[in-house]
Amino acid sequence: MTFRISGCSDDSPRRQQPRAGDASTGAKISRRAFLVGLPAAAAVAAWRRPPYRQEDFVLPGRSPVALVPASGYHVDFADAVGRGLALFDLDVRGKRVFLKPNLVEYEAGTVINTHPYVVAGAVEAFLRAGAREVVVGEGPGHRRDIEYLLTATGLSDVLADLRVRFVDLNHDDVARVKLASRFTGLTEISLPVELLKSDVVVSMPKLKTHHWAGLTASMKNFFGVVPGAVYGWPKNLLHVKGIPNSIVDLNATIRPHFTIVDGVTAMEGDGPIMGRARALGMLAMGTDVVAVDATCARVIGLDPWQIPYLRTASAFLGNVDPRRIVHVGEPLSRYATQFDVVEHFRRIRLAG
Repeated sequence: MTFRISGCSDDSPRRQQPRAGDASTGAKISRRAFLVGLPAAAAVAAWRRPPYRQEDFVLPGRSPVALVPASGYHVDFADAVGRGLALFDLDVRGKRVFLKPNLVEYEAGTVINTHPYVVAGAVEAFLRAGAREVVVGEGPGHRRDIEYLLTATGLSDVLADLRVRFVDLNHDDVARVKLASRFTGLTEISLPVELLKSDVVVSMPKLKTHHWAGLTASMKNFFGVVPGAVYGWPKNLLHVKGIPNSIVDLNATIRPHFTIVDGVTAMEGDGPIMGRARALGMLAMGTDVVAVDATCARVIGLDPWQIPYLRTASAFLGNVDPRRIVHVGEPLSRYATQFDVVEHFRRIRLAG
């Protein structure tokens, strides 16, 4: 990356040079200015210091992202997810895998939630890959009646058929966890015990536009792990502290291992609830949730650099730069389109 240093061009004003015999005076002024300026310099350095320990994070040199075709919800998702998993170095043998779908609200004929068949396919794929156990959990931020949501969406039926346990993250036991980054200004947060004791955490969002965040995909999905019984509905603390800040802090702390984005039928317009269905016919997968979300943004015609949580995360959590993202499945161009967005996000659309 090349940085321009302002005030150093050839045509910039030159500093007045000290006259002969002024050396001692110049030295005194410089020393005094130096000593007086020390507190200010320290304050500036502290202000510029990022709210995380840089040694705790390593950006991947390259981040593989797979776009896997899935033309509709009739396909064999165990096979589709399994083919995607085979493209990554993710060993789940003997491990407890936690799947976090997006379950928000139910309204017939809409595409608000991760489709239950995608969740079921992921369960089967991880079990075939050798997982000791697969658990599914969510803490909806909109609808409080989790039994209603599970039944209305059909998720309870597919999990019962697979004999897979569901955990209500809004009411699970919690533990206080130190945040690995502090963009919200918080130092700790309460998180569900069932999430924390899992070996592999997988985000399974529905790909949607979002009227506050611009995009909701792998990273925004983790709002659903914050317990409503502690923080209220719709996770009030996260909204007060800023949605982009909260997204980054949660992902920096949870460190999800993998993501499977349901982009078979996505949502455009006034998401994440009131938008319209838009067929894409794909699943997006990867171990770098930042890179996957950046890819999803480009697929739907948004500039990921202009999405605040992605721009912040690109400094330490994952890759947004397309030169550091490798598409190991289908090329992005196969699915690239332009989604409708609310008015104030039209300025961040990709050109062309």
